[in-house]
Amino acid sequence: MPVATDERRRSDVTPPPAYDRILIKLSGEAFADEKASISPAILTSLARQLARIAGDGVQVGVVVGGGNIFRGTSPQATGMDRSSADSMGMLATVINALALQDAIEKEGVPTRVLSAVAMQELCEPYIRRRAIRHLEKGRIVIFAAGLGEPYFSTDTAAAQRALEINARAILKATKVDGVYDKDPVVHGDARRFDELTYLDALQRGLKVMDATALSLCMDNDLPIIVFDVFAEDNIRRVAAGEPIGTVVRSRPSGGDDGD
Repeated sequence: MPVATDERRRSDVTPPPAYDRILIKLSGEAFADEKASISPAILTSLARQLARIAGDGVQVGVVVGGGNIFRGTSPQATGMDRSSADSMGMLATVINALALQDAIEKEGVPTRVLSAVAMQELCEPYIRRRAIRHLEKGRIVIFAAGLGEPYFSTDTAAAQRALEINARAILKATKVDGVYDKDPVVHGDARRFDELTYLDALQRGLKVMDATALSLCMDNDLPIIVFDVFAEDNIRRVAAGEPIGTVVRSRPSGGDDGD
């Protein structure tokens, strides 16, 4: 029947994304499993999710961390000069970025790695206008080497890059399903927040992003969505505007702030 056919067609259509341009923050730890610092299975899963949302027409930027390999503030760096240790951490992010680029391009989506530290044999230098042009052409852009300076985390780099490319939101991909008032792994009574304000997150010392990154987002009213990246198709669902994880913004929408 024609009506049934029309209804079926409507149900098959992917809903339009809520955000036309996003910045996804992937920690280095998200790449690792118990066997390897860069897990092929995890890499493939992340690449497929990113390829799907690019296919939906969302312009995607990604900032990657390097904690699975080396972090300037980790015990590995004990006794090292902080600037040297942070430089090593920046190089670790480039390794992750190149691995992610390879995995995404295997999914058929063109990808560019832009590094804040010049290494032209491996990737392009970060230039804001070039990054935006790549996004406009439908390429996934992976930002590596943080901000290219010591003492700044990749959280801060994510906030800075998101603002520079005019992203509509930061999607912070984690291994938990949002922001809790205490560690849910340790405390069975931990409460998850559906929404938070930037000031709440700062005053409570919640581990959303570091204080510099949160302040940048607060000053520019850039929402942060913290969600579980390992739940099936969650990146796509968040980009479509589904109420997943914890949203951090200037003021609550009027709903409950927790489960």
